Amino acid sequence: MHDDRRLTEARLDRFIRERLERALYLRSTQLTVSGWQVPDEPVPFDEAITQQFEAVQNGEAWGAPWSTKWLHVTGQLPEDYAKSGARLEIVAELGYSNEMPGFQCEGIAWRPDGSIVKALSPRNKYLPVEQLSVGQDGRIDFYIEAAANPDVAQGWTFQPNPLGDKATAGKEPIYTFGGVTLAELDETVWELNQDVWTLAGLMHELPTELPRRHEILRALERMLDVMDPDDISGTAQAGREALAGVLSQPAYASAHQVVATGHAHIDSAWLWPVRETIRKCARTFSNVVALMDEYPDFVFSCSSAQQLSWIKEFYPELFERIKVKVAAGQFVPVGGMWVESDTNMPGSEAMARQFVEGKSFFRREFGIDCKEAWLPDSFGYSGALPQIVDAAGIDWFLTQKISWNQVNVMPHHTFQWEGIDGTRVFTHFPPVDTYNSELSGRELAHAQSNYREKGRSNVSLAPFGWGDGGGGPTREMIAAARRTASLEGSPKVRMGSAKSFFEQAQAEYPAPPVWLGEMYLELHRGTYTSQSNTKKGNRRSEHLLREAELWAATATVRKGVAYPAAELKRLWQLVLLQQFHDILPGSSIAWVHQDAERNYAAIAKELEEIIASSMRTLVGEGDTEFTFNAAPHERSGVPALAAVPSVSVETPVEVTEADGGYVLDNGIIRAVIDANGLITSLMDYASGREAIAPGGAGNHLELHRDTPNAWDAWDIDEFYRHNVTDCTEARSVTLESAGWDAVVVVERLIGTSPLTQRISLSAGSPSLTITSQIDWQESQKLLKLGFELDVRADRSASETQFGHVFRPTHTNTSWETAKFEICAHRWIHVAEPGYGVAVSNGSTYGHDVTRAVREADGGTTTTVRLSLLRAPKSPDPFTDQGEHELVVSIRPGAAIADAVEEGYRTNLAPRTITGAEAVQPLFSVFNAALVVEAVKLAEDGSGDVIVRLYESLGERSTGLIRAGYPVSGVEVVDLLEEALPAPVGVVLGADSVELTLRPFQLVTLRFKR
Repeated sequence: MHDDRRLTEARLDRFIRERLERALYLRSTQLTVSGWQVPDEPVPFDEAITQQFEAVQNGEAWGAPWSTKWLHVTGQLPEDYAKSGARLEIVAELGYSNEMPGFQCEGIAWRPDGSIVKALSPRNKYLPVEQLSVGQDGRIDFYIEAAANPDVAQGWTFQPNPLGDKATAGKEPIYTFGGVTLAELDETVWELNQDVWTLAGLMHELPTELPRRHEILRALERMLDVMDPDDISGTAQAGREALAGVLSQPAYASAHQVVATGHAHIDSAWLWPVRETIRKCARTFSNVVALMDEYPDFVFSCSSAQQLSWIKEFYPELFERIKVKVAAGQFVPVGGMWVESDTNMPGSEAMARQFVEGKSFFRREFGIDCKEAWLPDSFGYSGALPQIVDAAGIDWFLTQKISWNQVNVMPHHTFQWEGIDGTRVFTHFPPVDTYNSELSGRELAHAQSNYREKGRSNVSLAPFGWGDGGGGPTREMIAAARRTASLEGSPKVRMGSAKSFFEQAQAEYPAPPVWLGEMYLELHRGTYTSQSNTKKGNRRSEHLLREAELWAATATVRKGVAYPAAELKRLWQLVLLQQFHDILPGSSIAWVHQDAERNYAAIAKELEEIIASSMRTLVGEGDTEFTFNAAPHERSGVPALAAVPSVSVETPVEVTEADGGYVLDNGIIRAVIDANGLITSLMDYASGREAIAPGGAGNHLELHRDTPNAWDAWDIDEFYRHNVTDCTEARSVTLESAGWDAVVVVERLIGTSPLTQRISLSAGSPSLTITSQIDWQESQKLLKLGFELDVRADRSASETQFGHVFRPTHTNTSWETAKFEICAHRWIHVAEPGYGVAVSNGSTYGHDVTRAVREADGGTTTTVRLSLLRAPKSPDPFTDQGEHELVVSIRPGAAIADAVEEGYRTNLAPRTITGAEAVQPLFSVFNAALVVEAVKLAEDGSGDVIVRLYESLGERSTGLIRAGYPVSGVEVVDLLEEALPAPVGVVLGADSVELTLRPFQLVTLRFKR
């Protein structure tokens, strides 16, 4: 007998496409539609419905990019419809340009009383009539707020287009209205469609040699035989009966178990602005709540407190409905973060505040204490995260993005993740390899075959639902979950919460393997550099927040003035929002980054006012100049966290000319700058060693071709190194100033971009600073700044949250080779035993470190390079074009402790003000290895002072912290400022704490008033 399998499958595909899907609705009636075009930005419902609406015809063009059109839909429920008892639905064809939800036009339906019905999108076009509050007279009356969001992705071709900026997106309509109809859903045909979809999907994943595959095939063939193509409705029940047998076959006892949790990954900004994200959240969450009314077993996991905060502010009626579903256990807040942030670049305190603000919101609004960190899409995961999530009272961690690795495959799906301080968190990496699952046969089969813990554990998680405004889970997905609850050949699927999954997985797998250190994503390495101004705004905001909280808290304790808690919280939340994993990484449209830069300017203005007011309150009126030092280290004779009268440095910098360049010498370090502005020698007097490699240089600028294979703003591909232009020739090298601050000015041309560098050495400074001002006009280029160092370093140390991470400088394995671009916060350090060099920065995150053996003397040169600027064309065609100022410093003879101090020196300058009295520090720390990261007042308004500190050197360190004002006691608290038992090594006194901390240990203390 010949194999007719392919013929049957082709017959089935055509039957589904041309018959079954077209028969879902029995009858339909056109409804009357009128519309009002919003002239500019979206307006609230109450304002929209008072406008003049005009008739809208089917086939009418509508919607310039980013515009909004309100549609008023009216009609009459026919009498025979009402008597039939059929399921009646409104079907709205807004003009969807493709089947990809979330990347095109979207809509949301409103009742006349201003309450939301649900959203409309390509895979979710219907509105149940019973949800529309149709009157006794059968009159249909509702509104649709239709958003003409353009498809910026354009098929993921990454070609530059103007759609990401409202000013350049155009005014011509991009959608065609297809009408709104009242239709009768044939529920039997709909159910048959789900039966066929599930079985066909399963069949295609089963090996051809398995009898089960052919059993399903023959059942589908019988279904096709009993169905009348001219009477789908009349024969649908017979078709279902033909499939009932194969649908009822139970799963194998050993089948993999999948916990399916509803989800909608909504990027808080990306290929749309924040204002559109707010509407996307309302659309999706209204869909979810509507589904919950119909399917009481459906559970939805919702991350990002910020998104629910928006709903509370802009859609209070919907928020109240969500609260009801939270109480019922169906709508489940997860993650405990303000947003699903990037984790590579946010600073220590900012990463902690993501959980402080997120968990506090969920507790306050819903009474929910999140126990799982939820970051499916962030671009790699800092090795500091296990300790941070543990300090926030979180037990589990979930991610998905590591499945995107270019080279290496993560060896585990369920494991213990150990952070840089030794803290471990139970972690899951769903083998379904997506956070937007449809629960298709292909996805479920992949989860089962891909799962790497076979024989030890047998359960995984699958988040299902359309994200990014696509509406979240659908009734079709719920139908798929129900049909695969126990189905032979398929994993067993149960709908449930992330918490229920983690409890099951942890009980089943009590001793999983351990992954140590960061989870580096072997992709999207360009996000450490793209959109330089956004990154600079973030770095500046983090340090201004530190200063504002410190000096405001000091002013409250010392002078009794009110602490600006509400203002600081609001500003923190805005900074945290902009650390979202498509904003801070620079992978959003121009509109998003324009908003971010405006926000950062406003944040800086407010924080500067708080800082200035606090400082003025502290020193009072007078003529003495005081220096405020907010850093955790003494600076120029000023104690940490204090203010004392300013003192002058006695010894100026010595400047001499040499071979067309200059020698700068302050008695601590000596730098030689040649006639091209290159640093050819850098020596510290304490060690007497030369930092620059023989024949090498510092301040070496290189311009690379930067044309990644895909994901322009996201990616730097390794082959960028194959094409490089050395930018060593200077137009001029001149001495700008000498004395207490010696400055050499270097003028260059980088491609077509003019660059001015000021290389400066200050009296008393252990480091040389390079400030680069550039008018960046390059296209698809990467600018690197390098230092060739006479150091044999087999690893580099990069600052991360509450510590640093070591990475090999060699490429022994594919894992090391893949880390050709790495992230560091304020500093990077390379060393051999007894000697090291620190390179710090003011707002740069992307780095690379390479090593080479010199032929001339057999020594090793370690080169540290910073990625200063990129020029990708997608999604923002004008990324980083224009003026930039970038600060880098280099400190020879530096230990790790010096690198930590240098990071603060580069980013947190002392402030001066005239007044009458010095300011003693609220706290003194008697070991510089213990770094105070934050001083603030307690969140509960008690007036207690919170101090967060950590061990910074990566070694066991002992020290003492003492309050400089009266306190009634001290306790150890978590990030949410709730009391904890004092850990081993922490001894609480009346007004002080003795600390013996393990490497990178984080401790938060509450000093009670």
